Amino acid sequence: MKNGEVRSWWWRLLSMARPRMGVVASVLLLSMAGVGFSLLKPWPLKIIVDYVLPGKPLPAHLQWLAHLPGAGSREGLLGWLTASTVIVFLIGWIITVVVRYVRVDTGGRLTYDLAAQAFAHLQRLSLRFHHRRPTGDLVKRIAVDCRCVQTLIMDVFVPAMTAVATLITVFAIAYQLNPKLAAVSLLVVPLLAMVLRLYAQPLMDREQEQAELQGEIMAHAERVLTGLPIVQVLGREEAEVGRFAETTQRAGRSYLRTISTGLGFRLLCGASIALGTAVVLALGGAEVLAGRMLLGDVLLFVSYLALLFGPLETIAYLATSYATAAAGARRVFELLASSEHVQESPNAARMPLSSHGVAVQFDHVCFSYDKGSQVLHGVTLSAQAGETVALVGSTGAGKTTIVSLLLRLYDPDEGQISFDGVDIRQYQLASMREQVAIVLQDPFLLPMTIAANIAYARPNASSNEVIAAARAAHAEEFIMQLPEGYDTVIGERGATLSGGQRQRLAIARAFLKDAPILILDEPTSALDTRTEALVMDATNRLRRGRTTFIIAHRLSTVSHADRIVVLDSGNVVESGTHPALLASGGVYSRFYGVQQ
Repeated sequence: MKNGEVRSWWWRLLSMARPRMGVVASVLLLSMAGVGFSLLKPWPLKIIVDYVLPGKPLPAHLQWLAHLPGAGSREGLLGWLTASTVIVFLIGWIITVVVRYVRVDTGGRLTYDLAAQAFAHLQRLSLRFHHRRPTGDLVKRIAVDCRCVQTLIMDVFVPAMTAVATLITVFAIAYQLNPKLAAVSLLVVPLLAMVLRLYAQPLMDREQEQAELQGEIMAHAERVLTGLPIVQVLGREEAEVGRFAETTQRAGRSYLRTISTGLGFRLLCGASIALGTAVVLALGGAEVLAGRMLLGDVLLFVSYLALLFGPLETIAYLATSYATAAAGARRVFELLASSEHVQESPNAARMPLSSHGVAVQFDHVCFSYDKGSQVLHGVTLSAQAGETVALVGSTGAGKTTIVSLLLRLYDPDEGQISFDGVDIRQYQLASMREQVAIVLQDPFLLPMTIAANIAYARPNASSNEVIAAARAAHAEEFIMQLPEGYDTVIGERGATLSGGQRQRLAIARAFLKDAPILILDEPTSALDTRTEALVMDATNRLRRGRTTFIIAHRLSTVSHADRIVVLDSGNVVESGTHPALLASGGVYSRFYGVQQ
């Protein structure tokens, strides 16, 4: 990762934390207060060792202690000093607990803010982007890598600021106690700087490698669990376990390399600090033997030495947290930098909701998912308001691509798609998609209640409207047989329902949306005869007054369409009614003959 890139995401993460900077500042102030109490901890011991135990009189600046109630005797003063030690430790501990709580809470909120931003951006990206990225890896970027902002702010920035303040304060006090020892203690700084320079880049590289492999693990698990029925039917469980084990082993080796690098870093940091401590202790002991320092002063200086080396060690160890944040930030900002989304014109207008069907026109539309591999070749077709148009053709002919362009999940490379004569790119995406309801071959259902699934496109719909839509779709009969009726929570992707039940729920959702354009994508391809009859009756009533596009391989389901458009390799090769196309003896007639 280049230095310029590091600085870029550093400032971007800090800017994201700006709305919560008040809380971050409070954490810093509390941390500074905790430092202040840490500085007080050695003083009672120094006074006890230098004055109370030897029975020496207190110096002038400590005479106020003798005026405390009961402090006139050595025993009383010892009691006060002992109690003060306990009080200082308790207050410092309370501050530490509060700081940790606020750090965790604020860090969590920062993480959720960034994750929400990444999730919103991910939903705006086109399907062209999603088709090239494993879903599991994208989930990891949102659920795990977004913690980089918490790591940076709460585990790097706040501790670093606290450590710097502590370092300056402690060194000033240590310098007042003994300038010579204070200066010697700073010899540790260049040693730590050399260690940090040696390990900073390897730590970031190891963390980046580990993050990528964890993304691969999640992506592999997501793919297998999504296609689990096929895996089980084809007996590929052991093979998938082997592939998963191979990925996890690579991740394990990467993790060990990361740990080894971190341990080497910490070992050299600890050795540098141990060396500095030993030198200071030797010099301090020599000063006491020479009578130039009191024993209490040495004990006080050694206590402050721990406070002095502690921040230095903290600053050095922050390199590992910084490396973790860098790895996560790189992956998150790579996602946020992706711009493969359908662009909405800044002057886009809201499309008025039509109470009747909308005229749809494809005019010389060309499209390719990847450069050099065109899927549609100058497609021109139209559907009048309230007309039903069927799209038929072999697999790969371009039927689903036409529907995707109609929904503006992609934009055509060439040509134009219009609603009532207006290019759909002149409309706001949300208002344009409000005009379309869709029933897919594999209905999209969520693990929530039946009612919530029906009302997914209209979450504010009343209970009566949901029930009316279910009745229109012939769904109420099976809904009322469920344990809790409309309040029954279904499984992931509707796994607890049959195919016909899922399809009827999707039709009920389309009824409730009541959009002027309807897309039916193979709605009966996997249904038995009785269920197909129920679904067909529901879809026939759903089509009334709407401009409808039907995608079908089973030609018997589209024979009553107003017009049938036959596609072949991305070209419109025939168009007409069912009787006219049969009479022409062309592609449609041959398809129909084979199916019959």
